[in-house]
Amino acid sequence: MEKYLNMPIKTVITEFPKVGAILKDYEIGCVTCGVGTCLVKDIIEIHNVPKHIEAEMMKKIEAAINGGDISIEEKIDDVQLQAPRTIAYAKPIQRLVDEHTLIKRLLALIPVLCDRVNADLDSNREVVMKSVEFIKQFADKFHHAKEEDILFAYANGNTDIINVMYEDHKKGRYYVKSILLGLETGDASFITYSLKHYRELLTEHIKKEDEILYPWIEKGMSESQIEELERKFNETDFTFGSDFYDKWESFVNSLE
Repeated sequence: MEKYLNMPIKTVITEFPKVGAILKDYEIGCVTCGVGTCLVKDIIEIHNVPKHIEAEMMKKIEAAINGGDISIEEKIDDVQLQAPRTIAYAKPIQRLVDEHTLIKRLLALIPVLCDRVNADLDSNREVVMKSVEFIKQFADKFHHAKEEDILFAYANGNTDIINVMYEDHKKGRYYVKSILLGLETGDASFITYSLKHYRELLTEHIKKEDEILYPWIEKGMSESQIEELERKFNETDFTFGSDFYDKWESFVNSLE
């Protein structure tokens, strides 16, 4: 078992598909992860698995690797496993979570926007352009820059999960370019295809950051680093101007 703990999780899942099913059962999405180079032993730490769940899960993983019979349905109390976690973030991390909330409000409107674009692109061209501007200015230039230029530098040790976040950011930028291309060519179906895929990507991306990445990074930071992080975020906010957040929040309000 020891050698498998030090192997990339995707390698282990390829050799033992039941391991992927077990992780999925515990709401750990290594099977669909775009990178999957995290070591098996790192999964517990990165995903903040509680001790009582860790023991049960690792017992099943070991049984799957050793070829023993294992029933996925034989899991711990569903209430313990599926009850939503309440995470208390440090102040600067909470700011990122709050920014996610505004981004999620826009994501929630995308299905309606897609319906309108399919019905009449010309009448909805301006709102699509403004939504793309929100994505580029607020979600990417403002929010993602805080992560890439500041927060990610505090990740201690394992960088594989950071690589996953970078890949998600790159994919998001690709979909934005696709939306603009659709606008340029007047292709409503391509616009809605790109909007829907951007929504799916960001919805899962935000969940990974709020529930996995942010708590993991914060756990490895000292009090002085938390204070330093807040100071750096303040400096970033200052460069964008005091009305930047309010401007984009007003836009989302009007869109709603």
